[in-house]
Amino acid sequence: MSAARTDRQGRRPNVILVNCDDLGYGDLGCYGSTRNATPAIDRLAAEGLRFDDFYMASPVCSPSRGAMLTGCYPPRIGFDSFDGLPVLFPGQGLGLPTSEISLATILRDAGYRTQMVGKWHCGDQPGFLPTDHGFDHWFGLPYSNDMGRQVHPTEGPLAPLPDTEPFFLNPLPLMLDDAVIEQQPDQAALTERYVTESLRFIRDARDEPFFLYFAHLYVHIPLYVQPRFAAGSENGRYGAAVACIDWALAVLLHELRALGLEDDTIVIFTSDNGSRGVDGGSNAPLRGAKTTTWEGGMRVPCIVRWPGTVAPGRTTSEVATAMDLYPTLAGLCGAEVPGDRTIDGRDLAPILRDADARSPHDALLYYWMDQLEAVRVGRWKVHYAKHGAERTELYDLEADPAETTDVAADHPEVLAELARHAEAARASLGDRLQDRTGADVRPIGRTSHPVPLTTYDPDHPYYLAEYDLPDRG
Repeated sequence: MSAARTDRQGRRPNVILVNCDDLGYGDLGCYGSTRNATPAIDRLAAEGLRFDDFYMASPVCSPSRGAMLTGCYPPRIGFDSFDGLPVLFPGQGLGLPTSEISLATILRDAGYRTQMVGKWHCGDQPGFLPTDHGFDHWFGLPYSNDMGRQVHPTEGPLAPLPDTEPFFLNPLPLMLDDAVIEQQPDQAALTERYVTESLRFIRDARDEPFFLYFAHLYVHIPLYVQPRFAAGSENGRYGAAVACIDWALAVLLHELRALGLEDDTIVIFTSDNGSRGVDGGSNAPLRGAKTTTWEGGMRVPCIVRWPGTVAPGRTTSEVATAMDLYPTLAGLCGAEVPGDRTIDGRDLAPILRDADARSPHDALLYYWMDQLEAVRVGRWKVHYAKHGAERTELYDLEADPAETTDVAADHPEVLAELARHAEAARASLGDRLQDRTGADVRPIGRTSHPVPLTTYDPDHPYYLAEYDLPDRG
């Protein structure tokens, strides 16, 4: 077991990792929002470290979550394309294989109790679920909350979806460990149920180190919210969902204080990708949104609080990624990072402790599925493509974080330097744009006979046989 910081009683730190769904860079007060009320999250930032250049490894959920949990770029673990789809869908025979060693697994093997609540989205078949990847228990949704029975949209790409299409019309499953315990649950009540389960776990595990992964269903559409949050929102249902996220964090932090665990617990708050940029969401001041490799698709909020180690009220513009949580938490918690495979994450402990520490990354890669679309080195970011359309554009992210002014013509030497990093990425991870196969990639998990978790039964007394909001995305 590697060295880890312990408190006065010799205890290793607890970890609470809160991951939101589609929450944008500009959606929180501490990141500049004036539309959403986030007092608990803003207080967390005031008491900890706010990252201003923190990235997910993908602008959509399945690959970003798989990357965070394994410390690897999505192509490294076969999560670059799901048989041609950008994310996993219900009943697909694909997922995170048990040959991948997750963050929960290394912490559990180091003596931690582990619990997940909320959205998984790394595979819904046996062998791919949270309990197959180091979590002692799980309560939540196996995939996005728009993947249940729902009225059809009247416009957009899914509007022609036929009534016989089963891909979306099977009931949304709520799961406990590996069993479906409810179908078509009341989505407005789910966050409260997640909080209740989290409190039960924290109280039960209070005397030993624990890892809680709390993966919100908010603010992914459709947005079903409780009336009390809707009544106080100045930003419609979106603002109400953000307020509920804030409330949930406030409850967790209050519980830590009540149990005397506040100083012993690392709390991390982030989001799986950028906002959709519509219906109240914001990635301001960044360009782009979810599904894009512009900054707004992959640069997300991240706050870390750990009293006594992370000085309060700090901000950093050093480049960091969700993949870095894997080796960082391993080192802080006395867990072992696997030595038999490439891990792309880097240890952020120096940045947590020292305001003068620099980013451990030479380059940051922006993949859309199996295509390398952009590379960042320091202040510079080059774009090579957007969803199959090739382009060459260069932006100075320090002077121009909104990516408004292409300066490629002025800096041929920078383009040449970034091209070297792009070539190294293609050699290791591949790039379909150039018909390149990576030399250091591992296969996705596959099962030959997948079975959907649920099927529609017209005689079943569902709480909501069909959700009445058509929103999907």
